[in-house]
Amino acid sequence: MNIRERTEEIESMILSPYAVLSSKTKGRLKDEPKCDIRTEFQRDRDRIIHSKAFRRLKHKTQVFISPLGDHYRTRLTHTLEVAQIARTIARGLRLNEDLTEAIALGHDLGHTPFGHAGEAVLNEIMPDGFRHNEQSLRVVDILEREGGLNLTWEVRDGILNHTRKNTPATLEGKIIQWADRIAYINHDIDDAIRAGILDVNDLPWETTHILGLTHSERINNIVVDIINNSIDKDDIIVSETIRHALDVSWNYMYNNIYVGSEPKKEEEKAKNLLRELFFYFEKRPELMPPEYIDLIDRYSLKRAVCDYIAGMTDQYAIQMFRKIFIPDSWKK
Repeated sequence: MNIRERTEEIESMILSPYAVLSSKTKGRLKDEPKCDIRTEFQRDRDRIIHSKAFRRLKHKTQVFISPLGDHYRTRLTHTLEVAQIARTIARGLRLNEDLTEAIALGHDLGHTPFGHAGEAVLNEIMPDGFRHNEQSLRVVDILEREGGLNLTWEVRDGILNHTRKNTPATLEGKIIQWADRIAYINHDIDDAIRAGILDVNDLPWETTHILGLTHSERINNIVVDIINNSIDKDDIIVSETIRHALDVSWNYMYNNIYVGSEPKKEEEKAKNLLRELFFYFEKRPELMPPEYIDLIDRYSLKRAVCDYIAGMTDQYAIQMFRKIFIPDSWKK
């Protein structure tokens, strides 16, 4: 018995009957030999972490565009916080931590530069719209490594269905839906307070008295609630009290931070920047990197340009715009 088989045996002994066992995966798009050491979900986690798309998340906006402070969240730190919250819940429920972590680490790989502002632009331009969860799946299936990461069915399902509008097939995938929401509501509050555009005393009563007074209290109370309500059940359940407090908190953040706050005013500039880049490369596709040019014949011109734009970091998009549209000073 090798190390992977021993790990699979341990999973079968200790995990909940509602967990997805690594040995019972529905498999990959293309069959390949198994690893002697890592389970299938552990391999997926490692492939995601070592991907270029994952590394680019460190320079993609979470909420505030190009913040100067070192401690504001980026799409990468958001992803890591989601993964940690999700693993805590999975462990408490005896679900598969490796599957949960792999989904968490891959769920935002398709996010655009400038956060949801970039997503809105591409959704406006693309004939069939643009949704970052679908782009995340496209990244792991097609774009990364010029042929995809060949992930397992369960990880791919969790990535595609991590948004609240969808229903994942596994409890591990459902955990990500909640962990994503827990992470972004709470760290966005933390970042807004750090930025001086929100005071903790301004937060709704439900946020401070039901969820908690501090960042750590809020996360802990929500996680404990989910574990207590979901243990030994075939669903991920949040109490009505916590669910209501989360809804109130999100509505407050939407009305006061996500729309109309001082830092968010830069979003219109970001949207215009991405529109101009899209139309520029649509007219001059030969200027895109070769791997994106190759996508034109396989899919379409718009799809190839969309993949290129969506994969950009904030910094790269700004530098590209400056290079194309901003004249240099003349030097003799």
